Amino acid sequence: MRALVISGGGSKGAFAGGVAQFLMEQRGYDYDLLLGTSTGSLLISHLALQKIEKIRKVYTSVNQQSIFSNLPFTISHKYGVDSIGINHWNVLRNFMRGSKTFGESHNLLKLIRKTITKEEFQTLKTGPKDLVVTVSNLSLNQVEYKSINDFDYDEFCEWIWISCNYIPFMSLVRKNGCEYADGGLGSMVPVEEAIRRGATEVDAIVLHTEVTHLNRMPSRNAFSLMTNMFAFMLDRIEQQNIKIGKFVASNQNALINFYYTPTILTTNSLIFDKEQMTQWWERGFQYAASKSEQASELEPE
Repeated sequence: MRALVISGGGSKGAFAGGVAQFLMEQRGYDYDLLLGTSTGSLLISHLALQKIEKIRKVYTSVNQQSIFSNLPFTISHKYGVDSIGINHWNVLRNFMRGSKTFGESHNLLKLIRKTITKEEFQTLKTGPKDLVVTVSNLSLNQVEYKSINDFDYDEFCEWIWISCNYIPFMSLVRKNGCEYADGGLGSMVPVEEAIRRGATEVDAIVLHTEVTHLNRMPSRNAFSLMTNMFAFMLDRIEQQNIKIGKFVASNQNALINFYYTPTILTTNSLIFDKEQMTQWWERGFQYAASKSEQASELEPE
């Protein structure tokens, strides 16, 4: 059984879309299992439907307003670097409403429901493929994997949304008596889960460079410090996921093909820029093509 795993990574998901497009259209890979974390969960439904052009157009046209119903930060561009500042009024307004987070992301849930129709959902649910999204259950202190086979349309759309909620900047969701947040807080690259579900070959798209070579700019304010801190923590989680995935694969005789970003795409994946994301999608496609060509040259004749 072949599986596609797409890691978390915010706006960098556009790169993953390009890689997946090449693997499916040019290599002809047909996936039995598609498993996504955070931004990866937004891609898998349309990839499974083979509606790549549709999700490419959606993915490369989103902006902050498409995601946030209350944007907690401002964006400035200085010395070639995008940085975020605190939108004090929006943050204060959110707290006055009783929210536990700085911002809210209800617009993203609306976008998910607008993008995935009930007819498309039914096609996926009755089809042979399994779609799984990763969420973090903060109340029970555990990672959970939600399969399309277990939920109706509204519930599954909500789980996709929850998988993307990068707290404390986005919504904290209370569901079934528990508090849920971004799946990446527990499992950035859920390769182990793919193998546990029976995958014998996994194509894992990791939205991070294989070797860390980043020296972050000094934090300018509390928000930039917080994003730097979370980025550090998520990098460690990602590396741990990959190590465990490789160990499990070696014991289960499964094969993992990793696709990392060849360069650092952005230092803040909460910033959604149409031009950049369009370029990243194309770069993902070209990178996968180059990697495939290199692999072919190494194969014995």
